[in-house]
Amino acid sequence: MTSSSTPRAFDVRHLQLARAAFAALAAIMVTFSPDHSAPLGLGVFSGFALATGLVFGLAAWLVFRRGERMIPVLLASVSIVAGLVSSVGAWRTTGVFFGVVIAWALVSGLVELLGALRDRKAGRTAGVRDGMLIGILTIVLAAVLLLTPAQYALDYDITGAGSFTLTGITIAVGLFGGYAAVVAVFLAIAGFSPRRPEPVAAVSPEEAAS
Repeated sequence: MTSSSTPRAFDVRHLQLARAAFAALAAIMVTFSPDHSAPLGLGVFSGFALATGLVFGLAAWLVFRRGERMIPVLLASVSIVAGLVSSVGAWRTTGVFFGVVIAWALVSGLVELLGALRDRKAGRTAGVRDGMLIGILTIVLAAVLLLTPAQYALDYDITGAGSFTLTGITIAVGLFGGYAAVVAVFLAIAGFSPRRPEPVAAVSPEEAAS
């Protein structure tokens, strides 16, 4: 039986830092790419979603105890499904980008927010505030993308540079990149913030074996 005073090898801090790293990578790829098309956006989102899903899947067993695993498993499932759908080259269109990213943001945002509220009600504190904020930010991403016209196009000229067209997909990919940057910064700050190690609660041999 594990002592209740033994610190965990992996805790919420490691989950936050891993998520921050992949979100930062997505933000950098969007920010420094001159191409904000649907294929680029879905390519970056696919990698971000699959990596985030893998992190949640591993965290469900390495960070959370049996009674706490439902939320990370749900988040892993939603992210992996969204990542797989967006990884299909033939489906990388403007409509698919809006559909997949909005659906992922809405579902995962609600799951993370409701999970954090449930944890707070149960008296757990680790990662609760961060989960609530990230959940809200993700829902806001879904709402903003819903308000962005997919077929929007605005032609404009820049003296000395030429003519350009601002499109709905350009705005949408930029919004996703901005979301990823905010999430990366917030989770990195949360992950590096000083805190006491989380103790491992005493568990039965059956639970430990799981």
